Amino acid sequence: MADTQEFDFILDKVVIVGLGLIGGSFASALKQAGVVRHVVGCARSNETLRKGLQMGVIDEGQSDIAEAVKGADLVMLAAPIGLTEVLLEQMKPGLNGHTVVTDAGSVKGNVVEAAKRVFGVMPDWFVAGHPIAGSEQSGVAASNPNLYTNHKVILTPTEECSPRALQMVTKAWQVAGAEVLEMDVERHDEVLAATSHLPHLLAFSLVDTLAKEDENQEIFRYAAGGFRDFTRIASSDASMWHDIFVANKSAIATMLDHFERGLHALREAVESDDSETMLGVMTRAKVARDHFTTMLAKQAYSKESNQMTEKNVKFVARPGGKVSGAIRVPGDKSISHRSIMLGALADGTTEVEGFLEGEDALATLQAFRDMGVVIEGPTNGHVKVFGVGVNGLKAPPGPLYVGNSGTSMRLLSGLLAAQAFDSELTGDESLSGRPMGRVANPLREMGAKIETCDDGTPPVKITGGQVLTPLRYDMPMASAQVKSCVLLAGLYANGETSVVEPAPTRDHTERMLRGFGYAVRTEGSRATLVGGGSLEATDIDVPADISSAAFFMVAASITPGADLLLKHVGINPTRIGIINILRLMGADITLENEAEAGGEPVADIRVRYAPLKGIDIPEDQVPLAIDEFPVLFVAAACAEGRTTLTGAEELRVKESDRIQVMADGLLALGVDIQPTEDGAVINGGVIGGGSVESHGDHRIAMSFVVASLRAAADITIGNCANVATSFPNFIELASQVGINVSVSD
Repeated sequence: MADTQEFDFILDKVVIVGLGLIGGSFASALKQAGVVRHVVGCARSNETLRKGLQMGVIDEGQSDIAEAVKGADLVMLAAPIGLTEVLLEQMKPGLNGHTVVTDAGSVKGNVVEAAKRVFGVMPDWFVAGHPIAGSEQSGVAASNPNLYTNHKVILTPTEECSPRALQMVTKAWQVAGAEVLEMDVERHDEVLAATSHLPHLLAFSLVDTLAKEDENQEIFRYAAGGFRDFTRIASSDASMWHDIFVANKSAIATMLDHFERGLHALREAVESDDSETMLGVMTRAKVARDHFTTMLAKQAYSKESNQMTEKNVKFVARPGGKVSGAIRVPGDKSISHRSIMLGALADGTTEVEGFLEGEDALATLQAFRDMGVVIEGPTNGHVKVFGVGVNGLKAPPGPLYVGNSGTSMRLLSGLLAAQAFDSELTGDESLSGRPMGRVANPLREMGAKIETCDDGTPPVKITGGQVLTPLRYDMPMASAQVKSCVLLAGLYANGETSVVEPAPTRDHTERMLRGFGYAVRTEGSRATLVGGGSLEATDIDVPADISSAAFFMVAASITPGADLLLKHVGINPTRIGIINILRLMGADITLENEAEAGGEPVADIRVRYAPLKGIDIPEDQVPLAIDEFPVLFVAAACAEGRTTLTGAEELRVKESDRIQVMADGLLALGVDIQPTEDGAVINGGVIGGGSVESHGDHRIAMSFVVASLRAAADITIGNCANVATSFPNFIELASQVGINVSVSD
């Protein structure tokens, strides 16, 4: 085992074997960063070495590889994959067991096996790697020291790899500007077979097929951009790709099998005018492409579930704003989630209007696409769901990634508990720290097999094929998500499942199940259903989200002269705690144009400024306003006197510990607040200016924007990118009504 001591990252000698674009750019990046004293280039062509010296890419040219690698700190093997074994054999006499060797080949299994054949065992100084970067140009003349900046490099260290060797190669790529990820050798080759090798193979095949017939010449003459873009990669180096296809033949063959099955199914759909199947393929493909380039951008190659958010996004909110006009906030997130879930399980086609196109609800939509449900849209809030029936879901191709959405993970756990297939639910960094035992425990009582991390956090792994038994569950804590999870699992239980809640929570699941024709009985605090039934498709009109409207309700309540109309807001009795609490504090709130939309009560909410006073918030209102408390903390900070909140311990396990985070922020702004285990004591007064941290919690960020309306100076709010998860156009609407807020990167 090589020495694992820390070292200063200055490399005396680096050798590049294969002085082309990849190796030349690697050398140039190290030289530009000032971390290497001497670079030796090895190539078969003297002209290549001469060009490398002339450009300053290398300091020395050498044709004898064994001689070149003597005394080197690091050797980069950047030659064609088919030459790996030959080149390792040639350099073997010059290696001393201290020199670290890495490579840049796109097939790692082949490289590792070549190293084992040459050296008898896998050397601890060898680190297999693959930069995901390239250029239309090739050769040493195309060397670019910035080629790897903001690109990924995958390292596939084996068990034998020494920490020192891995550290050196990792650091070298990092100073070259790359993001370094680690992967198993086998998994790397599977991923690259799907994302790189198969597309190149198909492009070669398509162009070759069309070029064989004389009459097809017109195709190339008049080809549109899409054809040219797809087939561009067919002009790649044929010898190089031949070697790659041979080296990774097993993984490529597996991907070809998957592709051929999908192509056969699509051909049958075209021939039989099967519109639903065709739409399914195309909508899944379109949204999956968008999904992977946004929410899952960092999960395409990495084992880790990464959150693609811009950590540096800040809001700057300035005092002196006003609040007036008429707006409609985005659709209700809770109802948007459930419309997709129940529409997918229904028989027939469900059409949804007003769907919230935020990342949380889109994560639910994508999960059901991954389980074989055809979904059109969303387009301007319109979604069409082609239901597959209660037992029609299919095994997803991999883990279901739900981003930051706790609702998606908890409700899906109930639906997946009784499916015939295994499943896994993963989330971003924030969601991966939130408790899932509260849903896993009752599901286990029903017979589900569910695994979480030791501390009850995601990922959630569910073993399929379990028979669920009915359950009467007395919830230890009021939670609409837990209640919904158990009821959705109860759809698959043989008998009567009931949930008893200690305090009322939102009842969207019960209402929507009834809307889909499924009987749910509610008696006081108990909701009951009998498993084994079916759902019938229906149309759903999603009202504006009262949780989103809450920010503007408080904004108008605390701003002198404010007069604001919030249109078509859902006023479900289990969601109006925000209205009830603000009215108790003295707010001027009236409901206009009350109606019903899709089984949910709605109204226009008019809010005018009125002085607020501190109160003891009734505990029976806490579950009815659990998501709105961050902005209610702001209302309390602007009220005259003391406001006391108790019974809200659930706030500590939301996207952040909302009690502590709001207390920290308000204290930084000079507000007198004392956090407690289950709430806070807030003495109203003057709000100052300063910097606060949202900890990636969208509701915290938006609440401090509202606080600026009564602040004495600017408020800068850090880590605000996640506002898009629940309220995509918050900044636009805030500016529209008169709040002085801007976004800073």
